[in-house]
Amino acid sequence: MIDITLQKSLNSQGGKITLDLSLQIAAGSFNALFGPSGAGKTSTLKMISGLLKPDTGSIQSHGDIWFDSQKKINLAPGKRKIAYVFQDAALFPNMSVLENIKYAAGADPDKAYLENLISSMGLEKLVNHKPDMLSGGQAKRAALARALAQKPELLLLDEPFSALDQSAKIKLQQHLSRLHQDYGFTVILVSHDHAEVMQLAQNAFVIEDGKLLRSGTPAEVFGLESASDEITVMAQIIDHDTESITVMHQGRTYRLTWEASHQPTIGSWINIRLKTSNAQINALNKL
Repeated sequence: MIDITLQKSLNSQGGKITLDLSLQIAAGSFNALFGPSGAGKTSTLKMISGLLKPDTGSIQSHGDIWFDSQKKINLAPGKRKIAYVFQDAALFPNMSVLENIKYAAGADPDKAYLENLISSMGLEKLVNHKPDMLSGGQAKRAALARALAQKPELLLLDEPFSALDQSAKIKLQQHLSRLHQDYGFTVILVSHDHAEVMQLAQNAFVIEDGKLLRSGTPAEVFGLESASDEITVMAQIIDHDTESITVMHQGRTYRLTWEASHQPTIGSWINIRLKTSNAQINALNKL
């Protein structure tokens, strides 16, 4: 569990605001900070990471104190077991993709883990490319791989899908979902995109003017609790027979009738529709 209590006076687009938040983040969960620009979302990420010092408050991760204003503890970012992916990929321009990833992995890298990470991100053919040879989507995938190379306990994502076309955005979301399912790291995503939060997050925190307005599942915080509401989500095929497929979405497994003319491929991703009320999403085709 990560316990976060923060207070900070900030200058936002609309003037001065006082950020005052209290959040609890479960280990291994995928969380989204949702709200308009200037709400304090990015500042919250920076304070969690150690890049910005709160005025008062505390941050504890699994019992370790990262920040405590009363005890005068403020660990440097490098000691907080976090990885941070900014809106800009921020790759080292003089290093190849592989060199960027190896640099983040440290002096004694887990080679098998790095190879799987590169393969999972679809970077095999790009490992020798410098950042200026990459498309926006490729650069973001490389930045995510570099962040995860250090095996962080907590991954912080500041609108990582911004400025990407739809195809690149979907591909990056698929890679992120798969890696989160495989490795179980904790994620905090900053977003102002409803669909993005519904697609990826298990928990959502709605922030406006530095205050927490609502928290819960994305369906709860966006008011999509009636049985008639449905969402389209990406799920990974993990098994199939002649008449059905088994897919996984956010750790839940579902068995669906398969009517497509082509043979399903294990490991590939498809879109499925789910009802968004808690009762329905837990019952619909669940194994």
